[in-house]
Amino acid sequence: MNDKGAILPAEDGVEAAVVGWLKEALNKKVFDALLIPVQVPAEDSFAYLLLQNPALLENASPLPPVMPVQGGKAISRLTMRGNGSKRIAAVVRPCEARAAIELTKLEQAHLDNLWLITVDCPGVLPLSDYLEDPAAGAARFAEASQRWDRAPMRPACQICHRFSMPASDLHIGTLGSADGTVFVIPGSPKGERVLESMDMPLEAALDDWTAQVKEMEKAQMERRQQAHADLREGIAGPDGLLDVFSDCINCHNCQRVCPVCYCRQCYFESAALKLPPENYLARSERKGALRFPPDTLLFHLGRASHMILSCVSCGTCEDACPMSIPVAQVFSLLADRAQETLGYVAGRSLEDPLPLATYEMDELHQVEQPYVEIYHKREVQDA
Repeated sequence: MNDKGAILPAEDGVEAAVVGWLKEALNKKVFDALLIPVQVPAEDSFAYLLLQNPALLENASPLPPVMPVQGGKAISRLTMRGNGSKRIAAVVRPCEARAAIELTKLEQAHLDNLWLITVDCPGVLPLSDYLEDPAAGAARFAEASQRWDRAPMRPACQICHRFSMPASDLHIGTLGSADGTVFVIPGSPKGERVLESMDMPLEAALDDWTAQVKEMEKAQMERRQQAHADLREGIAGPDGLLDVFSDCINCHNCQRVCPVCYCRQCYFESAALKLPPENYLARSERKGALRFPPDTLLFHLGRASHMILSCVSCGTCEDACPMSIPVAQVFSLLADRAQETLGYVAGRSLEDPLPLATYEMDELHQVEQPYVEIYHKREVQDA
């Protein structure tokens, strides 16, 4: 990452400044197209639009108050079969950019001719809260964002410690900047070339921005660790997990909105789990009773085993749950522990190899050692 950034005037606010800058980039043909959230005509939600006409940026929002669609999923749909010759800039939140990076490593997206542009992110509101009164929700989001107050935001956002992402091609730094300005920070040679094309010299020192980001990251990490410790007590053991997921209705919304659940045919929706009645009757007899729909806990555990190493804790799964199950909170706990064990951070860099796609001679000793000690102790006792 550069230790200096460019200055972008923002007298009318961050969103107006970024949208104006993007409009200029389109007019100068720096980019051929933009993928960016735009308010829908009903003014009650936002959708990602791929646009080439600068005039259509009027209702665009680099930081919308909600996340109806995870940006990584939109990028995957757009670029799964390649980028072509068009230069596309995608304006996304840091968790969405990290999902796009994971999907690229999973060969579900291509970023060769796409620029990831991120912004310091204060979080988003729960979708259900926002939809009750979109106008009031937008005002509440704007006020909380100004103060970086995470209290109204989704639970996943309240404990997010990766709210800033200078590893994207270009990052808009709002923290630590002087009044009426924001930083534009290049995170790659691609990003540097954009700033050169727009005559934006790297003259601004980033010391204040870096200090504020680190201070907030530390505070957020402490909140995250405490939240995970509290959650761990509630889900410990089979009974705890069953209690958390007892309200699940098997709608699979969480799987459908998750950016890194990308299988064409989910096992849990395949013929493999459409069993004859004799099977269900035998299980019912063995257990005394069988709940329908069955295998709800198996679905969540199976999904977790497939995707927690690429989970970016975006919280979209929890937003989509009609039963208000804390899916994102559970998965963020599992993801943090799994990724820490393997020394991996999902979406940090395209250069970090996927843990399950690489082999190292010496790895997982911290996991293996307790089992080695137990086995050795038993050998000694048997002798």
